[in-house]
Amino acid sequence: MTDNISAGPPPSDASLPADGYVGDPAVRAEWDNRYADRQQLWSGRPNGALVAEIAGLTPGRVLDVGCGEGADAVWLARAGWDVTALEVSGVALERAAGHARDAGLTVRWVHAALAEAALPPASFDVVSAQYPALLRTPDAAAEKALLAAVAPGGVLLLVHHAGMDARPPQDSGFDPADYVWPSMVAALLDDDWEVEVDEQRPRVAPDGGAGAHHTDDLVLKARRLR
Repeated sequence: MTDNISAGPPPSDASLPADGYVGDPAVRAEWDNRYADRQQLWSGRPNGALVAEIAGLTPGRVLDVGCGEGADAVWLARAGWDVTALEVSGVALERAAGHARDAGLTVRWVHAALAEAALPPASFDVVSAQYPALLRTPDAAAEKALLAAVAPGGVLLLVHHAGMDARPPQDSGFDPADYVWPSMVAALLDDDWEVEVDEQRPRVAPDGGAGAHHTDDLVLKARRLR
């Protein structure tokens, strides 16, 4: 990862330190190649479900899982949040860090896969995962990592494209069965959690960018009680 955030308060530096990626090199290479193919992959605007669900909350510590080119992280930092943004692609992180620097904002960048990242447990007021490509494992490592990062009283917000989880494997090699979907995380919630939103809704889609053709979201918002 790019910052050692497990050893106390992180440094307030929006730049990207020397690379120290933690995770599967093949996954990193796949996403680096995808980002490198285009000068800009996403719209550059924050995700609509994030804005709708988070805008009214008091800013605190937030973890942006799969931050991509940084649109959500920049929006959150501008709104006063203390942002830690995690991403497997170094290409995406370089772009995200550049956007934050241009905006004069501080964001903590973590170059790692979620399950392998040394994140401080139970320390984020919000954990946001917007359309994450989290790989499934027999031990549900990614699902458990999402839940473990949320502080008592904090919120997990997981948003994904509706209907993708039910699609058959595609010729491109994409198999929905390989990935984590909101229903899988919801199934792990126990009495320590209160579900505030679990629904399918029309997507507020930013103009342009990959994924703009998806019309509906699955939104899971759950509060950790203790």
